[in-house]
Amino acid sequence: QEQSEEYGGGAVQVGGSLRLSCITPGRTFKNSMTAWFRQAPGKERQFVAAINWAGGNTHYADSVKGRFTISRDNAKNTVYLEMTSLEPEDTALYYCASRTGAIIPGGLNWRSYRDWGQGTQVIVSS
Repeated sequence: QEQSEEYGGGAVQVGGSLRLSCITPGRTFKNSMTAWFRQAPGKERQFVAAINWAGGNTHYADSVKGRFTISRDNAKNTVYLEMTSLEPEDTALYYCASRTGAIIPGGLNWRSYRDWGQGTQVIVSS
């Protein structure tokens, strides 16, 4: 299995919170990283947040900085995205994917990833 599986999406009101989970492929290595991306209808897939395998290095898109937190539990092969203070602009299909290499710069570009899951839908209404 190379694809990740995403869970935890839902419909919330503005200001609400959600926690997304990403079950990563079992075969991830210490030089790997995992990122969350999102895609709204009619828009290009957009970087949200990334974390390296050890969990000590993270990076966020400016639009979510201070509101979203990425973390991981390697014992569970799971990467989390804690989302707070949600806004309508956060409405999208959220995906996670893993690759080897550094977060910057390659990890910020969705084209650098090969295997994608089905995504989990987040809807934020006012």
